[in-house]
Amino acid sequence: MFLPLRLRRPRIHRFTAPLLGLGLVAGAVHAAPSLMTEVDSQAPESVTASSEADQRRAGFNAWLADFRYEAAQQGIRQRTLDRVLGNVSYRADIIEHDRSQPEFVRPIWEYLDTAVSSTRINAGREKLEAQRDTARQMQQRYGVPAEVIVAIWGIESHYGSHFGDYSTLNALATLGFDGRRDDFARKELLAALKIIQAGDISAAGMQGSWAGAMGHTQFLPSSFLAYAVDGDGDGQRDIWRSIPDVMASTAHYLAEAGWQAGEPWGTEVSLPDDFDYTATGQNSTADWRERGVRAVNGKLPDFAGAKVIVPAGAEGPAFLTGPNFRSILRYNNATSYALAVAKLSDAIAGREGVVQSWPREQAPLSRDDVFRLQQLLGRAGYGVGQADGIMGPNTRKGLRQFQRSQGLTPDGFATQALLERLENRQGDAS
Repeated sequence: MFLPLRLRRPRIHRFTAPLLGLGLVAGAVHAAPSLMTEVDSQAPESVTASSEADQRRAGFNAWLADFRYEAAQQGIRQRTLDRVLGNVSYRADIIEHDRSQPEFVRPIWEYLDTAVSSTRINAGREKLEAQRDTARQMQQRYGVPAEVIVAIWGIESHYGSHFGDYSTLNALATLGFDGRRDDFARKELLAALKIIQAGDISAAGMQGSWAGAMGHTQFLPSSFLAYAVDGDGDGQRDIWRSIPDVMASTAHYLAEAGWQAGEPWGTEVSLPDDFDYTATGQNSTADWRERGVRAVNGKLPDFAGAKVIVPAGAEGPAFLTGPNFRSILRYNNATSYALAVAKLSDAIAGREGVVQSWPREQAPLSRDDVFRLQQLLGRAGYGVGQADGIMGPNTRKGLRQFQRSQGLTPDGFATQALLERLENRQGDAS
């Protein structure tokens, strides 16, 4: 049985030659074949650029037609497809953002200096005071403290002043066509169409970051569908203009992520000299207490399952973290982010900041340095997986094993000195 013409799946031609840098990252590039069978090497740059632009435009339109077919099969009405996708366009600057990487891995203390600055703390207190009734209402409904809701708002968009002016549709369509994150972008673009079709926001009003995150607290479309809540009772879930909706949605997300009402996120602790830094699992507070872990101020929270983290190694602060810290990690799975939210919420509520000193004298490793570190650890027999320049759990585990073999504190914190030691070891072996 033939499908109606408008629902027939278009034939997509795959094209692997790089177009204006689109082939820099592994993954097929979706594009139509060039109208030129061969480009003269002596052709003017303007002609070549024009040809590449035409190819990219044709390829993007072909990708969009293919996605349109898929969206129709997933229940998106033809009227929505005509109204929304007809205005979607490719944005080259989104690809530049996606491809760019900072030269250095930012140390956590520098991240916290910005994320928990006095300016952000004071603004957070002002926002909490202005929205106190709404924040308290959401705290009662979901069990998430008002200051935590406001802290996420502050970290994600500086309380709504910087949540991005990119069309979410353009961002996700561009990322999908690019090919590096095709599956992710298709899923999120389909979710965005479902949101528009449901009437929560217009296509023009769906604004956010270049990566497709939306609104005051930066929900991806799929997270919006799962967790966004109508907080003001107007029948819509509007995380762009309604602060009650923003606060309700954020608190609902954390509650669904396992937030435990009445429990703190954790506390700063001191560790004994003989602390076992390889003990990275969850243990009860009583167990950590037996191992010599003590609160820097006050007493340890009573957690059934807690982890000790040392985000800057043995020379930096240590923290005992409970289930609510892990809930924040569900929002953004980065220790620096979760600690920023935790400490900003503490500061907004008038609690103390980090007491112990950060090892600010340590020079950060660049991404290339981390890549090299991973290569050297692998060659030395410490399984860290594929070298990618990112300090993940496997890299830290291998680094701890290497540190232990060298009689060093196995805290898994990468330094220039450790990289140099590995380089020297490699030189001695060759």
